[in-house]
Amino acid sequence: MRYSVLKAVVYVSILAIIGLLAGCKDQVFQVNDIVSDPGAFSKHLTVEGVVYTYAKGNTSLVGVMDKKELQCTTPSCNKALLAVQADGKRLAVGDEIKATGSIKKESWGYVLKANQVEIIAKHNLGA
Repeated sequence: MRYSVLKAVVYVSILAIIGLLAGCKDQVFQVNDIVSDPGAFSKHLTVEGVVYTYAKGNTSLVGVMDKKELQCTTPSCNKALLAVQADGKRLAVGDEIKATGSIKKESWGYVLKANQVEIIAKHNLGA
C-alpha cells in the first residue's frame, strides 16, 4: 500500500512540475493584438510581425505589420503598423521577426523598445 501511495505522489508531483513549466511560457502576441491599444500593455512582452518600413533618419526604428497582412497583395490594404526600436540590429524590409521588450510612450506615439530581436523568416514584399 505504501508503494502505491508513494508512486501516486511521484506521478502527481511530475504532472505539477510539467504544468508549471508549461504555464511559464510567454505568450507571443501578433501586431494586430497590440496596435488597437498599445498603452494597455505595460509588462514585458513578445510580438511577432513583418518589417514593412523604416523611420526616416533612424534605421533602428521600424514599422512592423501583422503577419496576416502578407495575404493582402493589393495596394489598397490598410496596414496597421507597430513601431519597434531594435538598437544594434539591422533589420530589412520583409524580415519576419520575434521582438521582446516593453511598450513605451513617446511624444509621437507608442513604441516597442526591443531588447531581443530574432529574425524568423524573410519575405519578399516587392518594390
